Amino acid sequence: MSRRTTVLLAIAAAVPLAAGVGYATSNRPQAADRPSAGIPTGTARVTRGTLTEIAQLSGVLQYTGEYQVGYQGEPGVLTAAPVAGTVVGRGGILYRVSDVPVRLLLGAVPVYRDFGYGMTDGPDVRQLERNLVALGLDPHHRITVDRHFSAATAAAIRRWEASWGRPAGLRTGRLTRAQMVFLPTPLRVTAAQARIGGTVAPGAQVLTGTSTDRAVVARMDTSQDVSLRVGDRVQVALPDADPIPGRVTAISAVATTAQNDGDQPADPNAATVPVTISLRVPRDFTLAQAPVTVDVTTGSRSNVLLAPIAALLARPGGGYQVRLAGGGPVPVEPGHFDDSTGQVEIVSGLSEGQSVEVPAT
Repeated sequence: MSRRTTVLLAIAAAVPLAAGVGYATSNRPQAADRPSAGIPTGTARVTRGTLTEIAQLSGVLQYTGEYQVGYQGEPGVLTAAPVAGTVVGRGGILYRVSDVPVRLLLGAVPVYRDFGYGMTDGPDVRQLERNLVALGLDPHHRITVDRHFSAATAAAIRRWEASWGRPAGLRTGRLTRAQMVFLPTPLRVTAAQARIGGTVAPGAQVLTGTSTDRAVVARMDTSQDVSLRVGDRVQVALPDADPIPGRVTAISAVATTAQNDGDQPADPNAATVPVTISLRVPRDFTLAQAPVTVDVTTGSRSNVLLAPIAALLARPGGGYQVRLAGGGPVPVEPGHFDDSTGQVEIVSGLSEGQSVEVPAT
């Protein structure tokens, strides 16, 4: 065979899958294969066209990111927590301690101090002000989103307190670190780490979760020549759905090796690199995790003779042959294969328009 595998990906379980387009060894006709007179056959015509080389890969569609949600207030009793699968957005309640809600705000800087008029400037203030504006709490556009906590910032907080049902006399225009958590994204809760009714102390982990974004996560085998690059376009087939476009957004620089059970070391050739593929998942596709198939176009050959892969038979002594419709066997030289369409390039041995035998469907 003239084709060589160029890309290798694997499911997150680290089982490598050939990513280049090659005729699988287990599917190649063996020298002992002989057509049986009792096997029904059909015919297929040899055509001229374009052979697109596609690597068919396996991966897993899953939610991205892993987040731990802690508590920064005084010790108290966990009185409410969401169930797994709940999505908490900007301004939403993550959990309650002694019936005091802890709310989610979006940002990369974690909470490390209280917010109030007279505090020193900092990036966390800018982050808070962005959230207040996004929540519609600055209707008169008086906040300047910057590092400084201003009177307009305090007024926006009082409006937020009013939306909670807090009486006017109890609205402070301040926020304590116990009242909020900053995360980069809305949170999809995966588990509660503390028991409702149990005591939580400062620094305790209360929830774990992911982002609400989904991506295909696969692995690239480091033992193969790599041609996959960030930005490459792919097609992703979800279970029971038509293929949808995707794009490679990340290829990790760190390789990992699967650990074997027992005392034997893992095969060093099984080292893989995580690869992330972004895509727009249909709204009605609700599975949290799902195996997917990824098609990567690795090449294209135009104006070549094409025949069904199923027409190939092994020749005694090596090589391949086909059986002409109504005739005898003819030696052929196959070129590249496209397993996704079941076609093979015929380098020599056939002409356009000839018909060859294939197994009947």
